[in-house]
Amino acid sequence: MKALITLLTCLCSAMTYTVQAAMPKSQILLANEVDDSVKVVSLTSQDSYHNQPLVTAKGVYFTQEVNEREQAQTDLFFYDFASGKSRNLTNTPVSEFSPTLYPHDEGLSSVVVEPDGKQKLWFYPFDTQQNATRIFDHIEPVGYHAWGVKDDLVMFILGEPHTLQYTDTAGHLPSKIAKNIGRTLAFNEKKQIYSFTYNKNGQHWFASFSAETQQVHDHFVMPAGVQDYTWLDDTHVAYAIGNRVYMRDFERPKAVSQWHNLSQYCDTRISRLSYYDGRLAFVCEKS
Repeated sequence: MKALITLLTCLCSAMTYTVQAAMPKSQILLANEVDDSVKVVSLTSQDSYHNQPLVTAKGVYFTQEVNEREQAQTDLFFYDFASGKSRNLTNTPVSEFSPTLYPHDEGLSSVVVEPDGKQKLWFYPFDTQQNATRIFDHIEPVGYHAWGVKDDLVMFILGEPHTLQYTDTAGHLPSKIAKNIGRTLAFNEKKQIYSFTYNKNGQHWFASFSAETQQVHDHFVMPAGVQDYTWLDDTHVAYAIGNRVYMRDFERPKAVSQWHNLSQYCDTRISRLSYYDGRLAFVCEKS
């Protein structure tokens, strides 16, 4: 069968590919901070689709393309730091993506493209003797998600436009928080806020949502063409422009600096990122 900051990043603009469509090629690499520099290693090949890395203490969870019956689909994989090897965690006839640690049990929550094409949120236990179970029957189509500290979460719900919706596992109906949102959702435990990006008045903003106050706060305008980011600590976020990664204090957004130049390892552009305890996983787009 198949930390202060919990970061959940996800697949293109919400898996708008069908599982039969050709997926873009991409590679996941890992930058380990060593003194004032980084040591970079490849976690995947670059000849197929690899995306949505999630760095943890023991390894990196990610989404990878597999070919079944001449059709492309995605499974959840795990790169183990101890062994230096990756393994398929799901290996099912359906597509899974958007892996994140499930806060209420030992396992992952993931978006599943069910046989009828509906995208719903599922739980995949680490115990292979247990079956995967659907978390919500009534909420779809889900693109991405981020868990809070209680039973609550935010989700990217596909539509025209895509919306950010807030709910919990107690069965309450989701409430719409924002529209025209980007694909990266996260939760900052120290600040007790969810973070996201969205288009507003022709600009793409980095914003936060407080579940306690139910208020959205705009922090700064993202660089043109950028919507992916990762938290580095409780105040700093990082994002890539081309193949360089920049660091920014969301409480003092004018303070921006180049953090790492990764052009030596990615000669195209970097999209998604995930950071944990001195390790940065990043996606290098290949096509």
